[in-house]
Amino acid sequence: MNRSCRRDIPVTRRGATSVALLAMLATPTAAQVRQQATVVINPAQVGASLTNQILGANMGNWFDPTLSGLASTLAATGFTTTRWPGGSNSDLFHIATNSNCFGAYVNPNATFDNFISSLVRPAGLTLAITLNYGTNKTCNGGGDPSEAAAWVSYAKTKGYAVSHWTIGNEVYGTWEKDLHASPNDPTTYANAVAKGFYPAIKAADPNAQVGVVVDAGDPWGVANWDQIVLSQAPYDFVEYHWYAQGAGYENDSWLISSAPAVLAQNLATLRQELSTAGKSNTPIMLGELGSVNQNPGKQSMSITQALFAGEVLGELMKAGVSTADWWIAHGDCRDASSGGSYSSSLYGWQNFGGYQIISDGLPEYGCPNAPSIVRNTLLPTAQAFKLARIVALNGEHMLGSTLGGSGAANLRAYAMTHKGGTAVMLFNLNESSSLQATISVTGVTSTSGVSLSYYDRAAYDQSKHNVWKGATTTVLGATSLPFTVTLTPWSMTVLQIR
Repeated sequence: MNRSCRRDIPVTRRGATSVALLAMLATPTAAQVRQQATVVINPAQVGASLTNQILGANMGNWFDPTLSGLASTLAATGFTTTRWPGGSNSDLFHIATNSNCFGAYVNPNATFDNFISSLVRPAGLTLAITLNYGTNKTCNGGGDPSEAAAWVSYAKTKGYAVSHWTIGNEVYGTWEKDLHASPNDPTTYANAVAKGFYPAIKAADPNAQVGVVVDAGDPWGVANWDQIVLSQAPYDFVEYHWYAQGAGYENDSWLISSAPAVLAQNLATLRQELSTAGKSNTPIMLGELGSVNQNPGKQSMSITQALFAGEVLGELMKAGVSTADWWIAHGDCRDASSGGSYSSSLYGWQNFGGYQIISDGLPEYGCPNAPSIVRNTLLPTAQAFKLARIVALNGEHMLGSTLGGSGAANLRAYAMTHKGGTAVMLFNLNESSSLQATISVTGVTSTSGVSLSYYDRAAYDQSKHNVWKGATTTVLGATSLPFTVTLTPWSMTVLQIR
């Protein structure tokens, strides 16, 4: 999507345990708890396999990867993968000179070697690279397959493991720089992949995984892009980008109640397109994800985006997506002077926004009016990733679940196997009322223990005073099923049931 404004610079079970568990969340008054719901987890209904590779975040080549604490913070938060050199800059970037066409900024420390040695390896990340399809070295023509192949060859020679090599960024859109004779054209792109990029990359490294860009039904780009590219180009995976809202149209209620279902439908559309092309089993990479396509405002720092991010991760797990990278880990702050919505209709306290989910050490370029925040502080969206890391585990599977009760409309649940037991991510989408959710697992009457972790509106509200509180975790003893957990207003809760 058009992000041309993106900155290029730098449970309580019934009985005795019930009271204790309620106290370990908030202690809601009788008036606050107005909703009740049931969640029945069915271990016989096995869904998609899980992978921790959905816990990814982009980085940009305008950001210095050698800054202290970046790698350790990414690892501690649970990030497992990253994508680089970053969005539209990828179609301007030339690795040999560590420069972008047309004077677009590249941090002098953001070399490929530095990115690997300072961030990727110490954080234990897998790495996806977006190759330059848009511009050649002299910036007067389309991307050169030999330049892409040289990067692949260099990585192989140096022993740099790159999991994905995607040809171009959002080259289906007119906002993306493309100096081919027929820019942003699916036939030109498919031919360039088939006759140039794909064979050149495979010659450099036969094991390289090469991907093409898609837009799932062509909502923003050229008509029939996917149909032409998927049928005419060779590829090992496809890369899809998705932003839920257009700038200036942010809506908290829609974001958390409806947007995740839109993503699920778009993924289903993409699966159907791949099936039509005879490539049903092709892995899907979500190269970029976010709540708003440009000019992020205060919603991007709010509890509502954290809930949205958690639900999105649940949908990715449910859909069996192979890898995903949020836009962006560091380096994309904005304040009100840059635009963005700061409407009173949106919940939150901040006078700044941004795509970054971990603080760069605000205020920084782009956010001169933001409060001072210590670098590597986890912002609300990062709390969703920290909770999701508990359950997004390699080798586990999604499980079916059924919701019921008067509060079901405000409840979202994603259940999965978990270390020999089960787990479930729960979301209370009600801003002001707690929800009592009774949890049961078909065929199971007792557990050796329950662990509960949550992040909610009350924790986020402390940011009004520039206090960025994280998620809370409580480990409990043996519990019989079913049990009832109180979900506080606007909350994400992860239950581990052993």
